[in-house]
Amino acid sequence: MMQTTSFRELKVVDIARGAGTSPATFYQYFPDVEAAILVLAEEMTHEGVAVAELAREGGWKGKAGFETASNVVDEFMRFWETYRSLLRVVDLATLEGDQRFRQVRTRFTNELTMALSSIIESFRNDGKHPADLDTMATAGVLVSMLAHVAAHRYGFEFWGIRTDDTSRSMARILYSTVTGQKPPAGS
Repeated sequence: MMQTTSFRELKVVDIARGAGTSPATFYQYFPDVEAAILVLAEEMTHEGVAVAELAREGGWKGKAGFETASNVVDEFMRFWETYRSLLRVVDLATLEGDQRFRQVRTRFTNELTMALSSIIESFRNDGKHPADLDTMATAGVLVSMLAHVAAHRYGFEFWGIRTDDTSRSMARILYSTVTGQKPPAGS
């Protein structure tokens, strides 16, 4: 329903009808529509952790590292596309100051930020980055880039920028920033 209706226009009676139940049953589980959306958002964060696991488990050196960067970008874009309508609500509620939704968004983005920070730190310890590089700030910028581009993917396409080219550019930026090295030739 959130894909076809603004969440502000969602009514309990419509949700109950769509679920094949009654408003009374809905109210047994949720005090309002926002609470139901919040539960969906909480469930979404569990799948979002898979992106962080890809980053943690992948190798980051050479061609394998670029493949890991590409996989992280592709999975992030897939995740965003799958949950686009829900993420829009989470972002809007977060911007409006709803701390419940802010916590959900933070949990989702923090997992990937921490994973990337740890990986960047290992490259910094190997001398690939300046000693004063703030790994959390760097990882936070990368996650923000991924989220912003994923959220505006259709705007890019409107301007003639293909999603494949956008993903490849993000993978190059991700790889170079994480490893402190140029992407492998041909990537």
